[in-house]
Amino acid sequence: MRLLFRAFAVVVGLSLLAFYAVLALLTYQFLLLLWSVRPDPAVSVALVSAVVLLTAWANYRFGVPRLLASVDAMPLAPERAPALYRRLDALCDRMEIATPAVYVARLAAPNAFALGGPRDGIVVVDRSLFRMLSADEFEALLAHELAHLEGYDGLVQMFAISALRTVVGVLALALLPVALFFEGVARATAWVRGTPTATPLSNDEYGAAGVVTLVAVGLTLFVRAYSRRREFAADDRAVEVTGRPLSLARALHRLQQATESPLSLFFGMPTPTPAPADDTQLGRLLSTHPPLEARIERLVKKAEQRDAAARSIPIR
Repeated sequence: MRLLFRAFAVVVGLSLLAFYAVLALLTYQFLLLLWSVRPDPAVSVALVSAVVLLTAWANYRFGVPRLLASVDAMPLAPERAPALYRRLDALCDRMEIATPAVYVARLAAPNAFALGGPRDGIVVVDRSLFRMLSADEFEALLAHELAHLEGYDGLVQMFAISALRTVVGVLALALLPVALFFEGVARATAWVRGTPTATPLSNDEYGAAGVVTLVAVGLTLFVRAYSRRREFAADDRAVEVTGRPLSLARALHRLQQATESPLSLFFGMPTPTPAPADDTQLGRLLSTHPPLEARIERLVKKAEQRDAAARSIPIR
């Protein structure tokens, strides 16, 4: 009986191997057919670029309303916060951008973020910020978000993510025949060994999948590094516009305290609080924002440098 089962398992394993081999071959032939009818390189690049742009536009067009709805964001009318809008309009005049729509939301932690560009921007602020921050601190935080709108940061990152997904998808499609073949080898081997429920991945399959994973991770790290640089750039631009680096430093410090302190729950802070930041090297590489401590330290140094420069100016 056992010999009969072994024979049956071998037959099933070889059949699976043949099935996956034929499927891999057909996929390979199909990809060759697509390659043979490919347009010239300029048209190919234009088509890929069009796909990336269309995907990014669709993500923005349909993603923004879903995001606003997910955080219960409601538009803040100018008559409800005239002082805020006066400061916001003054900042926008200095930066030569259109005044964005302001939404008040219930975020997972006290924070603010910007969506869109300099002509159709949206700034979302957590409702707790109105209690936490002084007027100057709030203005500095708004200037930081306006700097993101001025630099098209959100749109650039959205296009970058769409390009990343397109590249990874094309690469995965190109390696699909290899992946299918070694999937068949793995399944056939499992049946021949008498363990049909186990499908160990072969080293070759790890190699095929590893290429896609390596490219995806590399591009992701590049996008995250760009995002971290833009956070520093937005801090610098906010300081340039407001002239008050310590106001932004204090605002960031208050956000950090509210996130870390369990007492924030008793002062109306939104729940749940986010998980602590990952301070490992990998965590820093995968983060879209630099550590708040680093940003605060840079701002404090800027304030010290301004004070030192002011003291060094001779009085005539």
